[in-house]
Amino acid sequence: MELVALKYIAAGIGAGLTVIGAGLGLGKIGNAALEGTARQPEAGSDLRSTMIIIAALLEGAARLGLVICLLTLVLK
Repeated sequence: MELVALKYIAAGIGAGLTVIGAGLGLGKIGNAALEGTARQPEAGSDLRSTMIIIAALLEGAARLGLVICLLTLVLK
């Protein structure tokens, strides 16, 4: 295989793993917040705001990973 073809394969695998990891992370965050709210309903608003902040940080990290994967295609 040529180097260009390997670059496309690596970018595709990297982007896929980034999206899968972000999806799993968001699922775990939602699961933990739901369990915490079920155990202690009065802390629901605090858990919700913390969950939203963590989810936003996770989304940002996932987008950074996708940008890095796409940059491997553009740069020589």
